[in-house]
Amino acid sequence: MPQQMAQTTDVGDGIVAIDTQYIRPLLDASHLIVADGRAAFVDTGTNFSVPFLLDALRQQNLDIGDVDYLFLTHVHLDHAGGAGLLMRELPNATCVIHPRGAAHMADPEKLIAGTQAVYGERQAFELYGKILPIEADRIVAPADEERFEFGGRQLQILHTEGHARHHYCLHDAQSSGVFTGDSFGISYRELDTPRGEFIYPTTTPSHFDPAEAHKAIDRIMSLEPDKLYLTHYSRVDDVERLTGDMHECIDGFVAIAERHRDAADRSEAIQASMLEYLSDRLVAHGYKGDRDAMWSIIQVDVVLNSQGLDAWLSWLER
Repeated sequence: MPQQMAQTTDVGDGIVAIDTQYIRPLLDASHLIVADGRAAFVDTGTNFSVPFLLDALRQQNLDIGDVDYLFLTHVHLDHAGGAGLLMRELPNATCVIHPRGAAHMADPEKLIAGTQAVYGERQAFELYGKILPIEADRIVAPADEERFEFGGRQLQILHTEGHARHHYCLHDAQSSGVFTGDSFGISYRELDTPRGEFIYPTTTPSHFDPAEAHKAIDRIMSLEPDKLYLTHYSRVDDVERLTGDMHECIDGFVAIAERHRDAADRSEAIQASMLEYLSDRLVAHGYKGDRDAMWSIIQVDVVLNSQGLDAWLSWLER
């Protein structure tokens, strides 16, 4: 596999954020956890991200044989699309996948079909490449609160719904942190201001459940973490304030969806209102960029979030 230079950030406590280079820089992170010469990855990005993950290992003076675990918070392809390819490079790793997602990584045909339904076949391939299966005997499907240890470091699984039914978070007691996948939303570093980090939920198709999303946030915070490691994008610290922002935004997104429930062009109407809602919150947060700059950062999420809210309304109407 061709070597490519990874853009990495040391976020402390033996944890390195790796930019997976998905769509644009600083959108999607994999995290490498290092403990006493052993390692684990949390999420992978896409097939095109795998060379960066392997280079991050080299930057830490680690070998492919030093990786004990690949933790996938859920099987959406911006988090898990490269998992099959990466596992072929890691001879000693076990892949840890939520019980509801494990079968989809052993046989990814339904996962591929679902992604193509959202993006179309050509764009799905351009974004993710060919999704490779993971050998079933290299997959572990953990129970809620199950613990895993490597290099003397212990990580605990927490099943969390709301974003997806096949989602878990990973509590790292050593760092007093939680790897949240998408259960604690999105916080891009370009949107940080002197007031701190900006955050909003991710309600992508097709399993958004606002009640469960609120529960997931509360469960994460019941651990009293000092910091959170988001896939989009990496470490945030002002967790108490961000918790309130997340709860408020979930309710705000639901209100937008319900306001446009009967619109003929419902998804488009939700999208326009969500853009305005987030723009107003960003301005109040002290963001100084123009609307074009703002849109370039949040566009992908606004489109997918709107589709997810539309799908949630359709589920309510069944």
